[in-house]
Amino acid sequence: MGILLKSVFAGLPQTVGDKEALHLMDREWTSAIFKEQVHGPVWVSGTGLAGDGQADTKHHGGPEKAVFAYSYENYAYWQKKLGVSEITSGGMGENFVMEHVMEGGISIGDTFQIGEAIVQISQPRQPCWKPARRFRVKTLALLLQNTGRTGWYFRVLKEGHVEEGQIFTLIDRPFPQWTILKVNEMIHAKKPDLALMGELAGCELLAPKLRETLEKRIANGGASDIQKRVFGPNE
Repeated sequence: MGILLKSVFAGLPQTVGDKEALHLMDREWTSAIFKEQVHGPVWVSGTGLAGDGQADTKHHGGPEKAVFAYSYENYAYWQKKLGVSEITSGGMGENFVMEHVMEGGISIGDTFQIGEAIVQISQPRQPCWKPARRFRVKTLALLLQNTGRTGWYFRVLKEGHVEEGQIFTLIDRPFPQWTILKVNEMIHAKKPDLALMGELAGCELLAPKLRETLEKRIANGGASDIQKRVFGPNE
């Protein structure tokens, strides 16, 4: 069965919460994680979907992160593991909910035709504290990266309209060894194989900023500080 574009989501940043709240999870924050399902054709440009936006443009959006995709199959896992039924399609802030594919079956540089558009995988998502805030599970970002169930980003090679219910057609798979799951294992390893990390940093279709980050880590002996990203103001 082919990879299905099960649903499409888009949305602009919203501010929720209370500045004066005592509990950190209840305090005011701004995010575009709260997206609405889009029915019918939606335009996908080189920087993202029509009607979509990002609150933190330093870490989200741009040509290398134009479209965020997440596996539909991951949601049953999170509902069971966390006991949170509200974690459903669109819950991670994704644009594309993709069915019949997971992080172990999709790779850096994979190029697909979907509707009128052509998209190419650029990197995994590096989860931050915002899904944790949304679902009030403080460790969610750590769980996302430690399980490898992060989702992934597409760059857009050809703009065009896409629509839920369409099938992804694989055009090219130049780096089958660098599945999203494998890349996650590499970038989140406490003691990474530096030689293998060097090979990943040399992958020409990996997003440039992530390649630079990996090169800096190699120069620093593989060290990484994830505390601020995964917990942020939730701690």
